[in-house]
Order: sequence, then C-alpha cells, then structure tokens
Amino acid sequence: MQLSAISRILGLLLMVFSLTLLPPIAVAGIYLEHTRDAFFLAFAITFSLGLLMWVPYRHHKVDLRTRDGFVITVMFWLELGLVGALPFILVDEVHLSFANSVFESISGLTTTGATVMTGLDILPKSILYYRQQLHWLGGIGIVVIAVAIMPMLGVGGMQLYRAETPGPVKDSKLTPRITQTAKVLFIIYVVLTGLCTLCYYLAGMTFFDALTHSFSTIATGGFANYDASLGYFHSPAINLICIFFMAVSGISFGLHYYTWVRKSALHYGRNPEARLYLLMLLAGSVIVAGYLYYVGTYNFSDSLQHGAFQLVSIMTSTGFSTQTFSEWPTFLPIFLMVMSFFGACAGSTGGGIKVGRMLILAKQSLREIYRLIHPNAVFPIKIRNRTVPERVADAVWAFFGVYLAVYYLMVLLLLASGLDFLTAWSATAATLNCLGPGLGDVAANFDGINDFAKWVLIAGMLLGRLEIFTLLVLFSPMFWRR
Repeated sequence: MQLSAISRILGLLLMVFSLTLLPPIAVAGIYLEHTRDAFFLAFAITFSLGLLMWVPYRHHKVDLRTRDGFVITVMFWLELGLVGALPFILVDEVHLSFANSVFESISGLTTTGATVMTGLDILPKSILYYRQQLHWLGGIGIVVIAVAIMPMLGVGGMQLYRAETPGPVKDSKLTPRITQTAKVLFIIYVVLTGLCTLCYYLAGMTFFDALTHSFSTIATGGFANYDASLGYFHSPAINLICIFFMAVSGISFGLHYYTWVRKSALHYGRNPEARLYLLMLLAGSVIVAGYLYYVGTYNFSDSLQHGAFQLVSIMTSTGFSTQTFSEWPTFLPIFLMVMSFFGACAGSTGGGIKVGRMLILAKQSLREIYRLIHPNAVFPIKIRNRTVPERVADAVWAFFGVYLAVYYLMVLLLLASGLDFLTAWSATAATLNCLGPGLGDVAANFDGINDFAKWVLIAGMLLGRLEIFTLLVLFSPMFWRR
C-alpha cells in the first residue's frame, strides 16, 4: 500500500472539490443571502485539509496499483461525505445535526435523494443550489470528473476509473486513453444537462429552478427545491420533459457516446440491455397507469401522466414525485419499490442492481432449466450473439447474492433500532438502490427516524453507489496482505 501516493491524490482531489463550494457563494451574492460566510468557511476548511494531505507528499509521483485505486475511491467518498456536510452544519437557516448533515451530504453525492430537510420552499437559494450540485457531481462520478480534468492523474487513472464506474463490466473503454474516455463521458453529461435546463426553462420554470432540477434529473438524484417535488409545478409539459431525460440518463453513457460519434440511434435498439430497459419502462408504466385508472384513483389522462412519471422516476432511481405515491392502493407502492431493484442500465447514472445483471441472471436461470432437460448439452449464455464469459456470469451471481445479504442485514439492523417492517424494508431499498423516497415513516422524509438507523442507511447509500464490492473488498484480509 503506497500511503504517500494515496495521501497526495486524496489531498489533491479534496482541494479540487473545495472549488465546488465557490458557486454557492456566487448564488448567495446574486440573491443577497447571508450564507456566504458559511460557504466560504466550508471552502477554507476543505481546501486546508486537502493542502495538509498533499503538501508532505507532493513530490511522490508513482504508478497506482489496483489496491490503491480502491482505497482512494472509498476514502474519497467518505471524506467528501464529511466535508460536504459542513454547509448544512454552518448555515444558520439549516443548522442540521452532525448525523443529519452527513446523511444529507451522502444522499446528495450518491444521488440517492433521501432527505432529512423540510421547508424547502423557504430555504436560501444557495443551499438549494448546493444540494442539487452535490447530485450533479456524484452522478457522473467525482473520480471520473477528476480524471477528465486533471492530467496529473493520468498515471494510474485506470485504477480509479475501474473502482468508480458502476456496472457488471468495468474494463470497457470508449477511447484508447482513459483520460480521453473520462472527458468524453463528462462532455456528454454536460450537454445533456444543458439540454434539460433549456427544456425546463421553455416549459415554464425559472432559470434557477430549470438549472438545479436538471442537475438532479440527469444525475437521477431526486432532490427538488420544493417539498412537493415536481408536483409543485402542476405542469404536464415539465413532467413529460422529466420522464424523457430520466429515461435517457438511465441508459449507458457508452451508448450515448456511440450515438454521438456515429450519428445514429440504432445502437439503442441493438443493445439487449437498453432494449429490455426501455421495454420494462413501457410495460411498468402501462401496469401502474392501468391500475390507477382501474381502481378509480384518477381519470384516464391523470392516471397515464402520474403512473408513467412515477414508474420511470422510481425505476431509474431518480425519486421525483408528482403525487404522494405512498398513499396509492397498496399494490402500487410495493410494485414501484420492487422495480427499483432492477434499476437502470450499467454505465448510467441510475442505481439498483442494473438491468444488465438481471438479464444475465435470467439467461443463466433459463440455462439451468435447459440443463435439467438435456444434462449433457452445452448452453452458452449469449448477449448480442456474444458468449458471456463464465467469470462474468459467476461475478453477477456473487453480486446478487451479496446484495441480498447486505439488504436483509440492513433490514434487521433497522428493525432492531425500533422501526416497523414496512419502514425498514422500504428505507433499505430506498438507500441501497440509491432511490430516495420510501414508505411508512420515511414516505415524506427521513428526519423522524433515529440516528442509528440513519448511520445504517448512510452505509447503505455508499454501498449502493460503489456497487458493494468496491467497499467490501477493503474488509478482506487478502486485500491487506503484501
């Protein structure tokens, strides 16, 4: 373990992150708010900590190893969660407790969208902007951004990129150089954010609301500037725009890249994962909308609008809402939470287990059934006429098994803390799937649960964002052996 190199890069990344505390200062200046001093103090603390970690080892430039990449990635998310909580502690209008501040910070960075804050409609604009900015930074992956804008991380950058990027296959590259790959992903991310902002603005949002809500839409985060979420606007046009960009953000950014380069959208239809993902969004929307209309909750048009919106929002792990879906007939809230486990595509900003993994699991399950009928036959798992390596299939099953084990361990811990089963079950799904809203006592927000439960859910958010193994590998004795 190269501690000097790890400290140098963590310090460097922390100093870069401190610069993201400057835009909220500008927002506070524009709206004449008294939060500037708090944000500047948070900036000074974060930059100073980074400087202290970087200066002693600034000349230690060595190639990173795979183990170093995992340590840097996990430690960086942990320290960002802590320093990212500073504005929530220091701003008088918010002044959250330490546990609540870290919860809100981690929820923003992991694009979970679960919140402990209420009265959003009257909070300072600078705080609202900061919450959404956390989403935007965490959506594409802070390490990916760092690799894109900091050439000094080009050496060993692949180790950071592999540890950070979500999905069942982490070794694929869009371009020959990892730095160029990160830049391409970042450019696509910025372009989508700009388009979403423009569409929201033209649909009737103020520029501030359009910009900040585009941050959380493209990042599939779910933070909103109002307690009523997007339901505040009562606009079918805004809802349709949100549905489109949530669905787009749930598709692999690698496919967006190929569409951009080759000027063709045919790649979406040819990709099995994207095809299944879009089919599930369509079928799920029909089920939710049809059930709402069947039981008489809304008329046909409202059932279609709210049903499709909520299904796309939940399955892509965004977490926006136009209605209080937890009050819908019992089948629908549970169905929506189950769909969040499927999540979005690998390589997207969405959470969940990922549709790609579910596709491999389904094909492997069918293969086992076929083997019962023909024990001696060979049935390779194929996706797009390519055989899936046994190592990948085994890794997917291992991930699925560990995911369920972690999930029910969290549920048991929450039950032990005093939460009822529905609250514990949905809160775990909301955080481990990086979803946001839950059911029961966490349907509106997470402020009412105890601090122990919040720390369990904070761990769940980090596990979900880092795809479990990236974090759990640090607890393996083999990882620390020379």
